[in-house]
Amino acid sequence: MDILQKYNQTNLFGKYLDLKLDIVKPGDITYKVKVQKQHLATVKSAHGGFLSAIFDQIVGTAALSKSMEELKLVSTVEFKINFLNPSFLNDELTGRGLVIKHGKRLYTVRGDIYNQDKDLIATGIATLNAYPYEKSDMNL
Repeated sequence: MDILQKYNQTNLFGKYLDLKLDIVKPGDITYKVKVQKQHLATVKSAHGGFLSAIFDQIVGTAALSKSMEELKLVSTVEFKINFLNPSFLNDELTGRGLVIKHGKRLYTVRGDIYNQDKDLIATGIATLNAYPYEKSDMNL
């Protein structure tokens, strides 16, 4: 079993959000999710915390898909997100995470979230820390 497979089994929050992962290539991933009633902040629009959670999954999994080549896991150090357009009930969102630079310990990842009409809902950048798998609480 590989690290990403194990992560997908243990990532209960990602399952709770009902995210569907597609790895384009290591360091380049997409997630798809439908905005549901429990994701709303108002009668019609999605909560910023929901979009932030998706964003964190996007950038984290993009970094993980690259770092696992060196048997490393990642944790988010910080991220900045800009909300550009609202997202509404039943929107089909696609989030893309792309590693734009990485070294031995730090990964810089861009994240974007689009709706079904290709409108950019949110964009941002994140820094993640890579660390050896052995230092984690996950067992292969």
